[in-house]
Amino acid sequence: MRVLLVGTGGREHALALGLAADPAVTQLIAAPGNPGMAAIADLREVVPTDPASVAALAVEAGADLVVIGPEAPLVAGVADAVRAKGIACFGPSAQAARLEGSKAFAKDVMAAAGVPTARSYTCATPVESDRALAEFGPPYVVKDDGLAAGKGVVVTGDLAEARAHAAACGRVVIEEYLAGPEVSLFVVTDGEAAVPLLPAQDFKRAGDGDTGPNTGGMGAYAPLPWAPPGLVDEVMASVAHPTLAEMRRRGTPFAGLLYIGLAMTAAGPRVVEFNARFGDPETQVVLALLETPLAGLLHAAATGTLGAHPPLRWRPGSAVTVVLASQGYPETARTGDVIVGAERPGIIHAGTARRPADDAVVSSGGRVLCATATGPDLAAARDAAYALLTGVELTGAQHRSDIALSAVRGEVGLPG
Repeated sequence: MRVLLVGTGGREHALALGLAADPAVTQLIAAPGNPGMAAIADLREVVPTDPASVAALAVEAGADLVVIGPEAPLVAGVADAVRAKGIACFGPSAQAARLEGSKAFAKDVMAAAGVPTARSYTCATPVESDRALAEFGPPYVVKDDGLAAGKGVVVTGDLAEARAHAAACGRVVIEEYLAGPEVSLFVVTDGEAAVPLLPAQDFKRAGDGDTGPNTGGMGAYAPLPWAPPGLVDEVMASVAHPTLAEMRRRGTPFAGLLYIGLAMTAAGPRVVEFNARFGDPETQVVLALLETPLAGLLHAAATGTLGAHPPLRWRPGSAVTVVLASQGYPETARTGDVIVGAERPGIIHAGTARRPADDAVVSSGGRVLCATATGPDLAAARDAAYALLTGVELTGAQHRSDIALSAVRGEVGLPG
């Protein structure tokens, strides 16, 4: 099977590792890819958000399967263009990708499907925003309605900050705050059948103790030792299947990866957000534990045969990933700094590039690398991930020191 993987980040590097390990994959092409993928994939240039260019590359490469990693190409209709060429594609259509492309659309789908989520208002003017903020009170939750690379959400007790974010975004969803630990659940689906992966937890705040601004994610771990029994079954029954049914009812079936972001509240799981692709950095830990060949699973979803796919197999133990971010991230990420030690096994590239002048690997984004490790238990996996990180050098780099720490200590509690 020839596979074309579209994207450049940490999620795509993790996907590349999983796809390359599948015995059915005879060739893996990553476009544009990053330096970390070069050892396991052929790197090709393409504009990921250009549907015609990606489809043309898929035809030229003779791809049997195209896997689209980031959200922007999906919202731009890249999956539609690939499928129009008769090539199997893992990723929803542009219409279905609106589940991530518009927070207001996702809320509308949830309301129609009876999915448990926070009460909310879609606001387009300062007057509407002020009314919603006054009704819900602090902590204020203000979400950019459109794509924002994982950084369009502000959760704050500062009314002025909430109002400023709403004004800067233009159209926003303002909702009540959901108290409780968050869970990420990935669901692979062909539009009808749906297969859940292991639940994971990521860390959005930049600083230890969940302080500082929201980021695209500073680390993650899986599985969740504190998760209640039956959580996945409950979420599949109350969220995944009703949402997929509603998308089919609208004539825009969702096939690909449905990311369900949850808050474990006193009233039970509530949806915080939907994404239309694998989450980053949760992908790094979930796929590190997946024993089932990845390409076969994604191909089944892309070809409508997921219902006949064998049950998933998982490796025992736990996985932890810690993100190494550049100086100034997330406000003003510094780039162009030389990275030493990025070639070690377990180091996943997220924002890196080759410097043409001397072929050095340099930082090219805010989240630069992810140190990902597994272990027989969560404590061992955590120790191994941080040990990996100590071997990497990047001027001004920052990382959180408490990824998975509260779970290791048994301090994650469920409200009520």
